[in-house]
Amino acid sequence: MTSTIDTTTLQDWISRFAAAMTEKREWLTELDSAIGDADHGANMARGMTAVVEKLGAGAPATIDELLKGVGMTLVSSVGGASGPLYGTFFLRMGMTAGAVTSLDGQALAAALRAGLDGIVARGKPEAGDKTMYDAMAPAVDALDAALAGGADLGAAVSAAADAAAAGRDATLPLVARKGRASYLGERSAGHLDPGAASTAILFETLAAAVEGAA
Repeated sequence: MTSTIDTTTLQDWISRFAAAMTEKREWLTELDSAIGDADHGANMARGMTAVVEKLGAGAPATIDELLKGVGMTLVSSVGGASGPLYGTFFLRMGMTAGAVTSLDGQALAAALRAGLDGIVARGKPEAGDKTMYDAMAPAVDALDAALAGGADLGAAVSAAADAAAAGRDATLPLVARKGRASYLGERSAGHLDPGAASTAILFETLAAAVEGAA
């Protein structure tokens, strides 16, 4: 049973997420071309490539250093809304995690919850707005619920990934109320939200990294 996640596993998560952003770049851009600026895939791939290059220059010793570095790199290298939002998410995660080298389930959940709160503070999203929040909030809630129910870290993170995927899929019929997509009104329905899609990948790769470390 997995009970903690260390700096190495978190770096693996970041690497897996970066690889997935490059791999899914065209798909994310396709989603964004339907209801946004058609740049989400390119922006996320570019930002995460910059993150991996920074990590390659020197591995951070502590979790806060790692996550804050990811956040600052995304804020400085990604255009559009996704850079500031994902950047804030990782910065808040790092600030909450602190100068430690491992996190137990409760500490990881607290860090992810702080990241979500950072996105809410910056973008003011609500459930049903058809944004990344619709995938992230259910994921963080599912993680908390699984841990409260006695699940080990691996099972809890897997539950979070499933909830994020379900949240992503639930954006399909929604009419966007935030961002560029909201300009389309009813025409935004019938399309997956690209931010929710990349958020589902964020939790999918976290689950894969935790499973890989078990």
